[in-house]
Amino acid sequence: MRTVIAALLLLVSAASAAAEESKVRVGAIDAWLAVPDKVDKPPVALLIAGSGSTDHDGNAPQAKPATLKKLSDELVAQGIATLRYDKRGAGGWKKEFGRPEDFRFKDYVDDAATLVDYLRGSGKFSKLAVIGHSEGGLVAILAALRVPVDRLVLLATAARKQGDLLKAQLEKQLPPDKLAPIAKAIDAIMAGQIVDPPPAGLMIAPSMQPGIASAFTEDPIDPLKKIDLPTLVIAGGRDRQLARLDFLALTTADFAAKSLWLPDMNHVLVDVGDEADDVASYNEAERPLDPDLVEAVATFISEREPHDAR
Repeated sequence: MRTVIAALLLLVSAASAAAEESKVRVGAIDAWLAVPDKVDKPPVALLIAGSGSTDHDGNAPQAKPATLKKLSDELVAQGIATLRYDKRGAGGWKKEFGRPEDFRFKDYVDDAATLVDYLRGSGKFSKLAVIGHSEGGLVAILAALRVPVDRLVLLATAARKQGDLLKAQLEKQLPPDKLAPIAKAIDAIMAGQIVDPPPAGLMIAPSMQPGIASAFTEDPIDPLKKIDLPTLVIAGGRDRQLARLDFLALTTADFAAKSLWLPDMNHVLVDVGDEADDVASYNEAERPLDPDLVEAVATFISEREPHDAR
């Protein structure tokens, strides 16, 4: 249960927060480093955004909830530095990333690993956490297998291959006759085939399908089982994009992980009351994050016991 004291403490700390934020360039990656004022060698968290051309604030062309910016501000208020960055494709595709059709999902993992190395090499931080939101959780898992990190946090992260998750999501939205050709095309793309022309409702250009296939077929469970470091899994009961099954599968894969289920929290990590409220929240940057989520993440990174985590 949420406590009034916890919520008040979060509000007070956020109001009194002071931070130095600067833009840094790491290779071709544009990132924003926020460091709490007057904290000697704070812990640092790399924030990894979800799917789509999502920027360092957690915003995309069709949704602007500012999820990562709000999380960064809350963590900095509690003495934790953050680094958040523009994903490939945010604000346009850079030539430094090569041709868009040559993109593969491992490129996202390469970017995250490069930023972990940057933070490690700076010598400015006491410990390093990687926090992945949605698809970013999969990137975080794979990056944690590549480079040393101290903490792994998975927020609203799927436990299924993304192709299978997409089919499950579409099944809730489309009648069977509309779903059938799309599901068949997704299966074909996951099998490495080129679908030309793609069916209506799945307008993925043939040239982009190999890259999409590389994302559709990544399995989060097997790599998560191989990770041996403190992990925190948080998900919400108002998340229309994921099922509680995903939350349970992740915590089963890592039986030592701490976990927190928040009944009123949705996919962009805010509390909502109904479907209309949920839809509206995707473009309400001013809406605060669930305070229990913030407290759990901050205390987990700081090596205190998260409130209400099991």
